[in-house]
Amino acid sequence: MTNLDEPLRKVLGDKTAKVLDKGLDLRTVGDLLHHYPRRYAHRGELTPLNELADDEHVTVMAEVVKVQGRTLTRSPGYVLEITVTDGTGELKLSFFGRRGSYVPERDLSPGTRGLFAGKISTYRPRSGRPQRQLTHPQYKVVHARDADAAAREWADEIIPIYPTTKGLDIDAIGKSVATVLDLADLGDDPMPESIRERLGLISLADAYEGIHRPKDWEQLGRARKRLKWDEAFVLQIALAQRRRAAAALPAKPRPAVPDGILGAFDRRLPFELTEGQLQVGEEIAADLAESHPMHRLLQGDVGAGKTVVALRAMLQVVDNGGQAALLAPTEVLAQQHYRSITKMLGELGQAGQIGGAENATRVTLVTGSQGAKARRESLLEAASGSAGIVVGTHALLEDHVQFADLGLVVVDEQHRFGVEQRDALREKVSGGRPHVLVMTATPIPRTVAMTVFGDLETSVLGQLPAGRAKISTHVVPPEKPAFLARTWERLREEAGQGRQVYIVCPRIGEQEGDEGDVPAPDEEGRRSPLGIMELLPMLEGELLSGLRIGVLHGKLHPDEKDAVMRRFAAGELDVLLATTVIEVGVDVPNATAMVIMDADRFGVSQLHQLRGRVGRGTLPGLCLLVTDAEPGSKARERLDAVASTTDGFALSRLDLEQRREGDVLGAAQAGRASSLRLLTLQRDEDVIRLAREEAAALVEDDPELERHPGLAAELASLLDEERTEYLEKA
Repeated sequence: MTNLDEPLRKVLGDKTAKVLDKGLDLRTVGDLLHHYPRRYAHRGELTPLNELADDEHVTVMAEVVKVQGRTLTRSPGYVLEITVTDGTGELKLSFFGRRGSYVPERDLSPGTRGLFAGKISTYRPRSGRPQRQLTHPQYKVVHARDADAAAREWADEIIPIYPTTKGLDIDAIGKSVATVLDLADLGDDPMPESIRERLGLISLADAYEGIHRPKDWEQLGRARKRLKWDEAFVLQIALAQRRRAAAALPAKPRPAVPDGILGAFDRRLPFELTEGQLQVGEEIAADLAESHPMHRLLQGDVGAGKTVVALRAMLQVVDNGGQAALLAPTEVLAQQHYRSITKMLGELGQAGQIGGAENATRVTLVTGSQGAKARRESLLEAASGSAGIVVGTHALLEDHVQFADLGLVVVDEQHRFGVEQRDALREKVSGGRPHVLVMTATPIPRTVAMTVFGDLETSVLGQLPAGRAKISTHVVPPEKPAFLARTWERLREEAGQGRQVYIVCPRIGEQEGDEGDVPAPDEEGRRSPLGIMELLPMLEGELLSGLRIGVLHGKLHPDEKDAVMRRFAAGELDVLLATTVIEVGVDVPNATAMVIMDADRFGVSQLHQLRGRVGRGTLPGLCLLVTDAEPGSKARERLDAVASTTDGFALSRLDLEQRREGDVLGAAQAGRASSLRLLTLQRDEDVIRLAREEAAALVEDDPELERHPGLAAELASLLDEERTEYLEKA
């Protein structure tokens, strides 16, 4: 017997173990047992030879009547041809390889009876009539006395199909799995018996047997149910422990202050907050008043008003004498936040200036491209505490950036920051932790949020502010060339009415070098996606001649980017030709139309984010998705889905279905395999929800799993050093 930590080389030998390690990253008995089949084949009912049809997957029982080998002039050099019959017709079995390399030559002599399974094709020799054949079929020799029983058993057998690697085929992997299954000592079942009985779960040993060697579909279903539960439950235990640990950390309470700067801000707002904004604001305000750090995810669809909610939270901290830092992923977005916050605050953000309110604070900006003088002033305002709100990019994370009393960190677009980067800002507080508010404009399905962000409380803004215009989206397809001509006319009409438009391309183009994450050329060999520097001459020369066109992309100097954005925001440009640097945060209410070139090269969520730049005022928005993707293709299905709805949550579910979830514990960021093998965040929502409840109850009763050593071992296996560090910082 062997345990799950036993190296495979001791069980399977060095040669097989090396192939499994190099090709599939499998090193131990436990690794191999968790290498589940990706699907299962079923041979099905026996088919008479006179009823065979091309391209059908069949199982036949027949007797060998002829065995003949032929030398080939081409690789692989030899073919073994075996003719079989069942009395209704004949069938040829073909095995290609080196002479003597195939077992059938020894197993299938004339007179032998056997079962054969595979896909039917027609072989057409240069002379003679066409013949039906199976190439490299699966087979099993049967004896006459038990032929009928063997046929039924073999036809009904469920065949595991494993992910393979070079040097090891499916059969070899199956035999390796069978070897460790027969030898593995699993010890006591790690799942508490009370949970197994309550949920009707089979034992772990039975689950491994059922997933790798199922006797029937019912046994396979029971095995999958148990193993899915284990994945969900152990993950939720890890997150429950993180929530408990976070609640034990100290943080300075920042309760709401009556008649402070927050109250003054609310009174000067030119609009009414939505019910959703008020409710989420109350949740955040209550969190900030606690003596342990807030960890809250604020998500909402495009234009839902997250910035106002975050600003109100920052002002609550400022009312308590603290500071708030807003971390943005790009300089364009950081500058946009700085301008919009300064504008919303008005005299409340002008402390020490003529016209500033009595209880005003200051807002400062820290970016990597600032001049030396401006940077010194910003750093001094942050370190002295005179700036209650500090907006910045990655530059905020540098060691020399200090705060007088950092009480709240707001992270915009969390997915754009690495774990270490987010953690660096949080460590700038001595004697405790700051409260943390994570914002995302990418709607996240509820299941993903409670799994990926399981140690965060989640707030959702699903209601758009009153007066926000609707956006209509249309696909401009290749089969209707008149639509593309009409696109440019439509942009001219918008500009003629004093409105502004965006044109977005997937990359910059050869003249400037590509943007960072350029979509690669399609596998089907389609042309490279259009670049803005390639489109610009066409726009200026014919398509949009006479209009004022500005260019914005990531390779421009920050001052140039800021200047272009300022001109566009001021109405000095009719058209902004850009890459995806405008994807989030850019807010120009007068921009009413957007054209996205090669729209099929973008993901669903990215398209939704991009079109959220229009319709931000009272005028309706228009988004046109230009594509050369053919009708019926997956790319067109994505674009049609985006055009059919503006519900970001519905689109995010579609995006998740197409992209899968990666590793919810962050290992995928390090180039490693996902910890989820059977569990899917889309289809197993009920399992995840129940696992979260059960895990929370167990951790509350036994925080360190002292009475559940088996679960503790499972958790330790899941949370290796790398993943533990990720959870510590995330």
